[in-house]
Amino acid sequence: MLHSLLRRLDKKLSFATASAHCDIPCKIYDPIIAQVAALSVIRLTDLLLELGDKESLSLSQQAQLSRLVREKEIHAEKVKAEVRVIWGDYFKAPQFETFPDTHELVHKIMLAGSACKQHVDRQKGLELLQLVNQFAGYFWQTKGVATKTATCPYPPSEDVLYPDL
Repeated sequence: MLHSLLRRLDKKLSFATASAHCDIPCKIYDPIIAQVAALSVIRLTDLLLELGDKESLSLSQQAQLSRLVREKEIHAEKVKAEVRVIWGDYFKAPQFETFPDTHELVHKIMLAGSACKQHVDRQKGLELLQLVNQFAGYFWQTKGVATKTATCPYPPSEDVLYPDL
C-alpha cells in the first residue's frame, strides 16, 4: 500500500534518484571493482576499434557501437567512483603519511578515467589500469597484505595487481 502510494507520488513529482556507497564504517573496501572496470574499459575499447576497422556498419553494428560506447563510459565512471570512495572513506592521515602522493595519484586516475570516456584509445585504457593497479598496491600495503601481479584470465588479458592471500 505504502509502496504503491510512493510510486504514484514519484510519477507525479519525479523524485531525484540517489545512490551512494554506505557512509557508515563498514570497512568493506576493495579496489578490485575499479580494476575490473578498468579492464572492461580496455576490452570495450578493443571492440570499438574492431568496429572502426570496418568500411561500413550495418544497422545491427551501429546499435552495437552505441552500446559499446555507453558501456565504456559507464565503466570509466565506475573506476572513478570506486577510487573516490576508497580514497575519501578509507584513506586517512596514517595512509597519506605512508603514501604522500596518494592525492596526486587519485587525481591522475580521475583524469585518465575522463580521457577514456572522451576517446577510443587503448593506450589510455592501459594507463588507467596501470594507475588503478598502483592505487590498489597502496591500498593493500596499508592493510599489510602482500600482493602479486597476474594476467587476468579473460580478454583483454592484461596484468592486474591482486592481494596474495
